[in-house]
Amino acid sequence: MGVETAAEILIVEDDAVILDTLAYNLGRQGFGVHKALDGAEALKLARRLRPDLILLDVMLPGESGIRLCERLREGDREVVIIMVTAKDAEEDKVKGFEAGADDYVTKPFGMKELVARINANLKRSASPPGARGKILEAGDLWLDTRNFTARVGGEPLYLRLKEFELLAALAARPGELKSREDLAKEVWGHAGVGSSRTIDVHVRRIRAALAKKSEYEYVHTVRGLGYRFEPVSAVSASAVRTTEDGRG
Repeated sequence: MGVETAAEILIVEDDAVILDTLAYNLGRQGFGVHKALDGAEALKLARRLRPDLILLDVMLPGESGIRLCERLREGDREVVIIMVTAKDAEEDKVKGFEAGADDYVTKPFGMKELVARINANLKRSASPPGARGKILEAGDLWLDTRNFTARVGGEPLYLRLKEFELLAALAARPGELKSREDLAKEVWGHAGVGSSRTIDVHVRRIRAALAKKSEYEYVHTVRGLGYRFEPVSAVSASAVRTTEDGRG
């Protein structure tokens, strides 16, 4: 069995042979499997079935997998999306993560690797309340890592799962420098999430979400090394950036 309870997976792949092969092998692992050959069919099934995870090919006829990922994410902010593609270029992976993908697998891949990625992402997304974590507070930010909820100044802050986990990983040790590799291992469970730019994309989204609600800057870049968490008021934030960029 791939998981203790039968997670529902929607596979979106325009090659019928590959689609059937993936469906057969994932079905043997105990997953409930549904298939779509194009974006239109995928959207209909996703809205009707509400799958736990979507395995999404980037190269689709008509609408690209990147655009489809954005549309799927608009309809279901919690579903796990793993993008599958023959492209291995860094820019393609960054675009996938910017569109809302949780993970990325490059063809050709082995079924053991794919199943491991699927299980790791499902496990992280399905952790029950109280299974892990604690309350983290700093500045006007409040994080409940047991229930994956965040507030700024008492107002709800929406973050995608990986963004929340990344912010929580940094906030758990304020002031401590964390490399991109360490963050990738802690949040994704492995270092191979594409490149350091993957982390940068998620940090950029975290900063944008916080900037709309908070008077603090929390996540600071340590040039060439990684990131650290520290609440700094808007008044002094520019001075911090200047120092860390090596200009101070």
